[in-house]
Amino acid sequence: MKIKSFVPLALLLTIGMAFISGCQKGDLIDNPNVATSSGTIPASLLLNHLTATLIRSDEQPFSMSSKNEQFVLSNYAYYWGNNSYGFSNSETSYDILKYAIALQTQATKQLGNTTNKYYAIAQFFKAYAGVWLTQRVGDIPFSQAGDPTILQPKYDTQHDVYKSALALLDNANTIIAPLAAANPNGAFDTGDIFGLTYLQWQKVINSYRLRVLISLQKRAVDNADLNIVQQFNTIVSNPTTYPIMTSNADNVVYKYNQAFNTYATYSQGLQPYDNFGSMGLPFITATSSTQDPRLAVVATPSPSQIAGGKTFSDFTAWVGADDNQTIAVLNSNAAAGQYSYLNFNRYFSLPAAYSGANAEPFIFIGYAELCFNVAEGINRGWTTGSSSTWYNNGISASLSTYGITNGEVLTIGYPIATTNPTLNPHQLAQGAAWGTTTVNLPQFLANVAYAGDNTNGLAQIFTQRYVAMFCNSGWESFYQWRRSVSTTYPNGIPTWSQGVAGSIGTQSGLIPRRWQYPSAESTSNTANYNAALTSQFGSATDDVSKDTWLTK
Repeated sequence: MKIKSFVPLALLLTIGMAFISGCQKGDLIDNPNVATSSGTIPASLLLNHLTATLIRSDEQPFSMSSKNEQFVLSNYAYYWGNNSYGFSNSETSYDILKYAIALQTQATKQLGNTTNKYYAIAQFFKAYAGVWLTQRVGDIPFSQAGDPTILQPKYDTQHDVYKSALALLDNANTIIAPLAAANPNGAFDTGDIFGLTYLQWQKVINSYRLRVLISLQKRAVDNADLNIVQQFNTIVSNPTTYPIMTSNADNVVYKYNQAFNTYATYSQGLQPYDNFGSMGLPFITATSSTQDPRLAVVATPSPSQIAGGKTFSDFTAWVGADDNQTIAVLNSNAAAGQYSYLNFNRYFSLPAAYSGANAEPFIFIGYAELCFNVAEGINRGWTTGSSSTWYNNGISASLSTYGITNGEVLTIGYPIATTNPTLNPHQLAQGAAWGTTTVNLPQFLANVAYAGDNTNGLAQIFTQRYVAMFCNSGWESFYQWRRSVSTTYPNGIPTWSQGVAGSIGTQSGLIPRRWQYPSAESTSNTANYNAALTSQFGSATDDVSKDTWLTK
């Protein structure tokens, strides 16, 4: 996605949704098909744009987020890219903010109040836009963002951005509550591509707010004005006032279709080249060690392990690629069939790959994540309840999205196109039935039984949340991992490879802690940009290795 500077976005806000094409000269008249600054744009159309474009290009499954979260790795740079943590200039969320402000303006103008559904949902999207960018880069323009009279907006501290976002989310819940109570199961709006009801949108707002609060875990003690723990407890303890997601039916799901919005493996040009992507070691370790049936659904055993005599019921036959290896080594090992691959029939087989018909739903904000967030809050003493119940519900919710049932026989297709007689003695076609394994849910659930409200239990929550976010939820797995890094867990939870010379390109052998600011900030808002860098990092250097207030 092209990086957009704040300045043109601020100017765009002065004319609503679109540019006025050209200047008026001589007898030329304004284009009647373009809105003026005082024009009326259907609120439903604005909502449609917001929901349709919420996802960023690097948040798609099997995109950069999936590789940098070490779910999958490239073993051939030409087709799958490299595995470098090239956290250079961030994408932006200014377009989300722009349209959220436009929706808020139109909602007030058209309906004459600030208590309607569009105003409520605009509050959510404004908060989402601020959180999306601040957690990537640090301090950002927010309170002055969108003011057409301020072309060089000041940077708000990350603390203040979060404080404002939490207030917006609380206000959104307050506004939408009576509307949801009056029509809980009514469709919210035809412009909503997620297809949620009034009550479901209220649940999304509050569930997302819990995500934001748990992300502030490192700032819960030393920022009393944010009331992080109190807010978390208030939401969890008052489901009538603050309803949250109760099942997968409440998930925010990004939908694909063959005609206009093809599934990621096809749209990113990966479809013919699945053998150039290998399963990442952290995901394989987290699932194979617990005999997790999701592993056999999304991935295949290593061909060399099967050729060496291991069975399809042996979870040690699944082998992950280590991000500490160079692309050359990864490619050599992959050619020898040493790694597990993505399930070809699930993600690459046509015509299903056009729409992702065989793949799990791409959940943007979901119930399983909520369960783990609440379980973590209870584990940390932020609220009361059974962390074990929430933890188990999160696992069950994730299993459900894959349609996994106990005793189910899973057929595993041959993963790669090769005539190597050692790896493929029966000369199976790619995707042809290779072997089977039977789902044993009781064994898996026994292996992941909650260890209690202690350090081990907390590590389990982080691990299972990571597994549940397999190629889902954008960069959320990275944010969760980033805040798990500590002296106890220097490589985070779960353990991620952090790089060696010549491998994944991390700086100083450490995964970056943040992105650089969007490129236009240094030229369009120079003074405020430099001041923000200096106040955060001690110099006007946009250093990706530095922690922001959020994760210090």
